[in-house]
Amino acid sequence: MDKIILTGDRPTGRLHVGHYVGSLRRRVELQNSGEYKKNFIMIADAQALTDNIENPEKVRQNIIEVALDYMACGLDPIKSTLFIQSQISELCELTFYYMDLVTVARLQRNPTVKSEIQMRNFEASIPVGFFTYPISQAADITAFKATTVPVGSDQLPMIEQTREIVHKFNTVYAPVLVEPAALVPKSEACQRLPGIDGKAKMSKSLGNCIYLADSADEVRTKIMSMYTDPLHLQVSDPGHLEGNTVFIYLDAFCRQEHFERYLPEYGSLDELKAHYQRGGLGDVKVKRFLINVMQEVLEPIRTRRKELEKDIPAVYEILKKGSEEARQAAAQTLSEVKTAMRINYFEDQELIRAQSARYE
Repeated sequence: MDKIILTGDRPTGRLHVGHYVGSLRRRVELQNSGEYKKNFIMIADAQALTDNIENPEKVRQNIIEVALDYMACGLDPIKSTLFIQSQISELCELTFYYMDLVTVARLQRNPTVKSEIQMRNFEASIPVGFFTYPISQAADITAFKATTVPVGSDQLPMIEQTREIVHKFNTVYAPVLVEPAALVPKSEACQRLPGIDGKAKMSKSLGNCIYLADSADEVRTKIMSMYTDPLHLQVSDPGHLEGNTVFIYLDAFCRQEHFERYLPEYGSLDELKAHYQRGGLGDVKVKRFLINVMQEVLEPIRTRRKELEKDIPAVYEILKKGSEEARQAAAQTLSEVKTAMRINYFEDQELIRAQSARYE
């Protein structure tokens, strides 16, 4: 079986470094590995509208921001199909058919749905589109016969529900759909990067993000304001690593060669951590090291993004072509689904002949 990837992001804002370490960096590696026949990268605007229905312009404006960030990070429209979810009408039809395979009680038990509803204060009035997101996601994944879905560990219940839908459909109708496997980041630090204020969630509304498009000065200012260890008041004080945002970011971004270039008195991150824990190492020095590491990572992304910004119509053309290609793939799957469900009335010549014979 051909290996196919499906992944994507909601266009509710510019992408930040949490997106980069959590998924974008890995996507580029997978794209360039040659291991996968197709890479479908979706800008999930339809899903974003489920909790932004009164602010469609927010979603509309951020389509281009996400696309620019994608390509600036190295996603190549020649190697990957970049497309917009709402432009693939087949996804809506698949979602409708899959709804009959899932109970309300099963959706209510989905841990990811429960936590997202609580986070958005939807307990009293849940939009149906948001509530049924696991079914919509199953349509997204199965439409492209994805074998692999890169996700964070918090999204594993969603993949499990997709697998349940696939199993139910294949059992009831015919073995048409592909059961996907989740691909979770190996590093714990990459699964959920905290905000610069130490809060577990990095979000635009909290103002605690480092965006991929931030200038060098903005990155420097944000890192110098990072939450560290509130008990580390003097350089001589022993420092704590748990919950220390600077060291969490170093876990996610730092490589061995960074020490050779920017902090040669230490041989590794473990040595730096040990010094911090026993005391005698100030937060400012560690933050300056992180600034150098982050600038090295982000500068090429900023440079590529500025080049892409010079021809925005070309970016939209890439998304248009990608959406056309994605729709062709989804249409093929939908045709197979309708055949399995025996609702392909006009293509089923055997049915037409049999019905004609009844009335001869």
